[in-house]
Amino acid sequence: MYKKILVPTDGSEFAKKAQKQALFLANVCGAEIIAISVTENNFISGLPSDDEVYQLNQILKERSEENLEEFDKLNKNDLKITHVIKEGLPAKVILEVAKEEDVDLIVMGSSGKSGFDRFIMGSVADKVVNSAKCAVLVVH
Repeated sequence: MYKKILVPTDGSEFAKKAQKQALFLANVCGAEIIAISVTENNFISGLPSDDEVYQLNQILKERSEENLEEFDKLNKNDLKITHVIKEGLPAKVILEVAKEEDVDLIVMGSSGKSGFDRFIMGSVADKVVNSAKCAVLVVH
């Protein structure tokens, strides 16, 4: 049924629930998983020095790598998981990678780490659901 599943992750609880669903589906379907972590760093352009910008970018990259490593720990069936780390606006990057990789399904959490909990679907998930050219499973 599904051959490629894209799973955005930001380390949030909703993302972890989505990861478990994606692993289940990939195991059932024999699909490969592309796990993506998007660092949104447009807010750092106002920092006074290039060194501070570099240091913050390194911290964001390390956090993305940690999120992807945590995902790998859930992979009890040794499914193929490819890691992708990108910079940019999360919804836009997720949609671009979905198109580039020709994925069949995007599995994502309903809300991410936005600084506050939402009772409705998060803005990234909402944008992906409304713009994706493939199926999207939103996990709450």
